Amino acid sequence: MKKKLALALALVMTMSAVLAGCGGGSKLTFVTGGDQGTYYGFGTVLAGQISDKTKTTVTAIVGKGSKGNIEQMDQKDAQLGFVQSDVMAYAYNGERLFEENGKVGSFSTVAALYMEQVQIVTLDPSIKSVADLKGKNVSVGESGSGVYFNAVDVLAAYDLDVEKDIKPTYQGFGDSADALMDGKIDAAFVVAGAPTTAITSLAASRDVYLVQLDDEHIDKLIASSPYYSKNVISKDAYGLDADATTVAVGAVIIARDDCKDDDIYNVVSGIFESIDSLGHDKKNELDLDFAASITAVPYHPGAAKYFTEKGLTVPTK
Repeated sequence: MKKKLALALALVMTMSAVLAGCGGGSKLTFVTGGDQGTYYGFGTVLAGQISDKTKTTVTAIVGKGSKGNIEQMDQKDAQLGFVQSDVMAYAYNGERLFEENGKVGSFSTVAALYMEQVQIVTLDPSIKSVADLKGKNVSVGESGSGVYFNAVDVLAAYDLDVEKDIKPTYQGFGDSADALMDGKIDAAFVVAGAPTTAITSLAASRDVYLVQLDDEHIDKLIASSPYYSKNVISKDAYGLDADATTVAVGAVIIARDDCKDDDIYNVVSGIFESIDSLGHDKKNELDLDFAASITAVPYHPGAAKYFTEKGLTVPTK
């Protein structure tokens, strides 16, 4: 009797472990971003569709952004995550944000979905160039975040130092929008797919302006940091007078390496086989060629299987 109880207990513990991870329960936790960002809004829609269209159940939860998502996944608290393409490369190579604690190699690429624009938001129409930020109070994202390093890179292209040439504050998107509204800061870096909820909410009651980057400094930035590409934000995003030129990085879904191939195949197919039914404007930016374009971090075998079926080749471990 005791032996049967022990076997039954062992079986229950094994099944619990499987369901907690990616072993076979087909229940995946998808860590996204703050509730006023695109990661969470789009991530929730994606999770619902994957769950509806496939046998894999995905639950989207609020996250702390790229760095926090990678760390949470490395600790096995989530199986899927939204990340910036530059930050995932830093983690995989043990650079910048991850230099102190070393490389994180427990994840793989699933798909690149859309571009995340570096949006420099202000309510002051006299701030027209990044150079005009000198001496200003500027939110540069949460300390150590991907946004912070984007701010470092963009400012450096204009020969400005975050700590010496501006008065930095370290705030997330929602807090930055509130600080702009209250006049506590002059501008804020927001790195997310436009339109972004925090800025949209701000634009509902105030005239917002996006600080533009010029071609000379964009070229300089890309030469030193090839993760960026030139990007244009439509004037319609926030009711602007004209389109705004900036730079962007990719928004990418990653997965823990130990996720089942079938589950990750379902994640990709659940998104790309039913794009039209997605209830979010970002669906218009989904493209298979772009999804398979990441080279910095190899793809999960389950994702690679889907792309191979579509005639696309991606790097794998």
